[in-house]
Formats: sequence, C-alpha cells, structure tokens
Amino acid sequence: MARKANSDSAEAAANPGRLKQIALTYKMTRKADPKVGLILAAVGIVTFGAFLGLGFWIGYPVYLGILGFLVAFLATAIVFGRRAERAAFGQMEGQPGAAAAVLQNVGRGWTTTPAVAMNRSQDVIHRAVGRAGIVLVAEGNPNRLKPMLAAEKKKMARVVYDVPVHDILVGTGEDQVPLKKVRTTMLKLPRILSGAQVASANDRLRALGDLMSNMPLPKGPMPKGMRMPRGGKMR
Repeated sequence: MARKANSDSAEAAANPGRLKQIALTYKMTRKADPKVGLILAAVGIVTFGAFLGLGFWIGYPVYLGILGFLVAFLATAIVFGRRAERAAFGQMEGQPGAAAAVLQNVGRGWTTTPAVAMNRSQDVIHRAVGRAGIVLVAEGNPNRLKPMLAAEKKKMARVVYDVPVHDILVGTGEDQVPLKKVRTTMLKLPRILSGAQVASANDRLRALGDLMSNMPLPKGPMPKGMRMPRGGKMR
C-alpha cells in the first residue's frame, strides 16, 4: 500500500511539470507562429466533426464520436509537435552552437563531440560518429570553414584513415544544409560500418580530444582579460 501511495504521489507531482512544459512550449511556438492556436483548433474541430458526421450517417454517432475525439486529439498533438519543432529551429537558425544542439538529438547510434575546431570568428566544427562514418557539421562562414574542414580531415586521417568522412555546411546558401534538415541528411547517409568499427573509430578519435579538452585552461576563476589566441584555431 505504501509503495502504491508513493508511486501515485510521484506521478501526480510529475503531471504538473509536464503540463507546465507543454504550456511553455506553446508560448514559445506562438511567438514565432501567432496562428498556431487557430490552426490547432481547426484541426481538432474538423477531425472530430468529420468522424461525428460519419457516425450520424451510418447510425453510430456515439462510437464514431468517441473515436473522432481520440483521433482529433492525436492529430492536434502531431500538428502541434511539428509546428513547435519548426518554431524552435527558426529561433536557433543562425545562432552559434545551434548545430550542436541538433546533433545531441540526432538519435541512437551516434556519438557527438561539439566544437572540435573553432576560430576567433566563432566558425565552429562539430563531429558525429555513427554507422555512416564520421560526419563533420560546420556552421559559420563557408569561406572560412572550408580550410578548417580540410585541416580537420587531415588531422583525423592520421588515426581513422579507413573510415569515410562526410561534411555538412549548415546554412541556407548554395551547397548548404538548413538547420532543420541536418538530422534528416545524416540519417539518410548509407550505413556501411559495423558496431565494432564505430567503437574502434570512437576510441581512436578520442585520443585527438576536442576543443575544450585541448585548451589549456587555468585553474580557478577565468581571468577577465583572457582572450583567444591569435592563431586561426583554439587549440
């Protein structure tokens, strides 16, 4: 009995948190998409009305009404999720580090390392390793990123010469991939490595470290006047 009571209380405490999160997501979405409320209402009403009308036509309004309510709720949730995702990508577009946030949610089977290379202009390269090989995701100025990508590939070639390397330039220009399509683009890459090969590639790349692990940081508080080195990359 005590265990059941604790479980019920924990579930009750979690529900307000979920509702609050949904409310915050809706507010965020409405800022970027002011018509989202009308669209969700239209989807729910039209879906429910269609099922209810069909129910009256065939003589089962109660059954079709209940089914219509459930389908309308599901359809509204799907539309809300997609528009919320679109609004989130719209707010992240062009922000430094936005691609790293996308990579963290690319899915199972991928190991991501944010900011393996960066310059003073905040052009940055992130790395992801999965069954498709190594994917370098770069965000910033394409003209500055191309030599940075070449240098990163040359560095990795010393330890993972037998693993295919793909690069993605994030942006809306020619030969670039919009932020919202980065995940889809990565998942469409052919999977040619086994799980053991992926693990081996991660082990070898781990020896290279990343930007933060390679940067000599002093112990204690960060000095106020500290600046990035004058070299092209933070190493």
